[in-house]
Amino acid sequence: MAWEAWLTVIVVLGVLGTLTFSRAAPDMVFLGAVSLLMLTGVLAPAQAFGGLANQGLLTVAVLYVVVAGLQETGGIQWIVQRVLGRPRSLAHAQVKLMAPVAGMSAFLNNTPVVAMLIPAVSEWSKKFGLSNSKLMIPLSYAAILGGTCTLIGTSTNLVVNGLIIDYTPSSGLSMFDLAWVGVPVAVAGLAFILLTTRWLLPDRRPAMSQLSDPREYSVEMLVDKDGPLVGRTIEEAGLRHLSGMFLAEIDRNGAILPAVSPQEKLQAGDRLVFVGIVESVVELQKIRGVTPATDQVFKLDVHRSQRNLVEAAVSASSPMVGRSIRDGQFRSHYDAVVIAVARHGERIRQKVGDIVLRPGDTLLLEARPQFAEQQRNSRDFFLVSRIEESVSPRHEKAPFALGILVAMVALVTVGWFTMLEAALLAAAGMLATGCCSVSSVYRHIDWSVLMVIAAAFGLGVAMDQTGVAAATAQTVVGLSGDHPWMNLAVIYLLTALFTAVITNNAAAVLMFPISYALAGDLGLDFMPFAIAVMLAASASFATPMGYQTNLMVFGPGGYRFADFLRIGLPLNLVTGIVAVLVIPLVWGF
Repeated sequence: MAWEAWLTVIVVLGVLGTLTFSRAAPDMVFLGAVSLLMLTGVLAPAQAFGGLANQGLLTVAVLYVVVAGLQETGGIQWIVQRVLGRPRSLAHAQVKLMAPVAGMSAFLNNTPVVAMLIPAVSEWSKKFGLSNSKLMIPLSYAAILGGTCTLIGTSTNLVVNGLIIDYTPSSGLSMFDLAWVGVPVAVAGLAFILLTTRWLLPDRRPAMSQLSDPREYSVEMLVDKDGPLVGRTIEEAGLRHLSGMFLAEIDRNGAILPAVSPQEKLQAGDRLVFVGIVESVVELQKIRGVTPATDQVFKLDVHRSQRNLVEAAVSASSPMVGRSIRDGQFRSHYDAVVIAVARHGERIRQKVGDIVLRPGDTLLLEARPQFAEQQRNSRDFFLVSRIEESVSPRHEKAPFALGILVAMVALVTVGWFTMLEAALLAAAGMLATGCCSVSSVYRHIDWSVLMVIAAAFGLGVAMDQTGVAAATAQTVVGLSGDHPWMNLAVIYLLTALFTAVITNNAAAVLMFPISYALAGDLGLDFMPFAIAVMLAASASFATPMGYQTNLMVFGPGGYRFADFLRIGLPLNLVTGIVAVLVIPLVWGF
């Protein structure tokens, strides 16, 4: 091989080693590697960053807008509230969790699905005395398995499909082509999880507990007159066993109902008094059908979706000390509304507007995002902090967001539009209907993921044009002979190994030219090998860094590295066997 090829090998091995043995940011590592190859003349600038124009990458980027619309409107929460209920056992709980998660992940990028469900599953496990460690890995694995069933299930599927189109313009997968292999793989994987988690997963609590938070707020919420909770029981409304919060009483037309029964039916205008920690208040604010009891919230001049929650402790020099929130005209003075007050663990039995403020009171405010910066150095408050992810969803827009998602899937399924075209239309629909704003879209886009994918394309091009991919393919043939099934299994195994130490998208991009060259050397159709790369890169279970959702559940589940190895390695083996057996039956050699 020429010096360009050896340099490419050194750079690729350096990337693998750096990501395996250090905590360096993957996007910086990949961008640095591509920049080095460009500066040394191995790659032209257009080759180094040509991945930015790849259809798969563009589709992933546009789908972030669609996901933003679903998150901003509470669409995913709306789905979750209707699928999780009361489990009869651990196995039943895992079925109730994994089946809908796999179904949702088939049509939504699995990363935001898992992100939205982690707090819901944590709350659910506390309600019914289940261990997070028995649910969090199944949550991540179900999302991964569901994503293998359709073209839009994971970003990896879209990236590999973009490569297929680049290499063979007449090819490309439709929405449900992958289902022929993905569904058997998902069924086998989910069955394995259900049958083995009793022994392979630990019974362990997360390292941190929300209930250790000493600040306990009293919050009043009103049941909306035309909302979905009217006529439902406390249990059915999901208000009975809130994590870190309890329903203290109901004020119904002046009559106080203490020690509320879970079978008590909610009526329009009920004033619900909750006591709990700030994280639970944030979740309560997002429940469709209840709104803060203070009418001051609706007097602010911006929509609730453009405001967030802020915590601020009242200082001794504040002009509000010794005055009630109403008499002090707090809203007019600060352009913010007090939602709740925490006072050294003391229960405040007054309506929010009637509370007389004292030094040291911690206020939970609904305000513009700029409030925290404006008041950070004010003498009126100290310890002013903005609460992340506390924006109230636009629940009234949820039907539009869900309808746009269904329309996008339908347009691709019937073949009227490509995935990129349908995603662009859906993104435009989300913005046009107000399901999300341009500013919220920028917050939801994971730029580091896009940069890793784009830079990985550059490394793939370098491996291809310098002959590294062809040499690797010849080595694989030398090890496994010319038997198609054996070579398919080796490609699947190599991709799975790459994915375990680097990102799944990067592993797919690096392995694609190798699989293409291997198919060419053997005189076989390359589609079975492309599908093997796609599935092996998506189905990464053995390490927490192998897939982003694994990293997301690592902390909440209280896991250790060995926990993923114990269940992930055999699961990789099971899904790999099923995939290698089924792929050639659908796409012949």
